[in-house]
Amino acid sequence: MFKTILYIAIGGAIGSVLRYITSILVAKFWTNQFPLATFIANILGCFLIGLFMGYLLKNQLEDSNLKWFLITGICGGFTTFSTFSMENYLLLQNQNSFLAFGNILLSISLGLFAVWMGLFITK
Repeated sequence: MFKTILYIAIGGAIGSVLRYITSILVAKFWTNQFPLATFIANILGCFLIGLFMGYLLKNQLEDSNLKWFLITGICGGFTTFSTFSMENYLLLQNQNSFLAFGNILLSISLGLFAVWMGLFITK
């Protein structure tokens, strides 16, 4: 278990640093109000989790420490949106459309509400 936690921690550190670098690079070239750095991180994270999971499944490594390093660690540190997207994709693949769209609607709505509530409480 400690070995798995170490893989996640190292991957998470890498993902977090990559997220920071993404924000710095985008800020140099983008001054618009649209949160492009977050958008890029989220979409790239979705691509990476799909790429990593596809590789792991193809090579029968879905239960390996590589999964914890790449998906939970790097993608988790880079963005949680990738996990959100992958879980909804799997729900749709398993003909759970109601759960997938319910999860999407509730996650976005409650996520926005939680941000607002957190900001409201701190004022």
